[in-house]
Amino acid sequence: MDITKAKVLITGGSSGIGYDTARLLRELGAQVVICGRHEETIQQAAKELGVIGIKADVSNETDVERLFDVAIKAMGGLNVLVNNAGIGYFAPLIDTALADFTKIWEINVKGAFLCGKHAAKHFVAQQTGNIINISSTAGSKGFANGSAYVASKFALSGLTECWRMELRKHNVRVMQVNPSEVITDFGNKLGATPKDLERKLKPSEISHVIVAMLTMNDVGFVTDTTVWATNP
Repeated sequence: MDITKAKVLITGGSSGIGYDTARLLRELGAQVVICGRHEETIQQAAKELGVIGIKADVSNETDVERLFDVAIKAMGGLNVLVNNAGIGYFAPLIDTALADFTKIWEINVKGAFLCGKHAAKHFVAQQTGNIINISSTAGSKGFANGSAYVASKFALSGLTECWRMELRKHNVRVMQVNPSEVITDFGNKLGATPKDLERKLKPSEISHVIVAMLTMNDVGFVTDTTVWATNP
């Protein structure tokens, strides 16, 4: 697609991958709306990026309906959804509380589902559109202490495959990006202390991939891309 004609909604856009993707798309001439759960944070990010910021909790259907209505009106349309909002939680199975497991699914799976559903309604009606789900390498291989997070990312991969089969006939491209470890506030919030930062992936590597996937001519699309650091 022509990025200068892109009208993009990015969930979880106040920091990390979402923030840098908004930055790059805006620099390339796209119209961009970002959302996040905290008003002050999302408005500060929007001001820095020169985009539109909307407070919305993607796990709340009323918020999602309002988010799409406002975004479509603000940009005069919508042709890209970057389903990026997500949270993490890591603990041994026997220490994982149901509340923590459910919270991960509320955002990572239910939130992605709600946004994908509302985007699909719009894209099917106009017979074109792009959905990019931001998953993780955790969606292809489990690991110790990852029950909640890994399960949510496997589920997101399943949603991606189902949507792709349903929406392809409507000229809607459904794609997924699977980053390995990326240095963002995501890890900091979980108490992680990464080492050798210069050898780790940064949000800019992932935003580069997202833009590259979008810029392919609409006659084709990249279904899935996994991104690893070369020598972490």
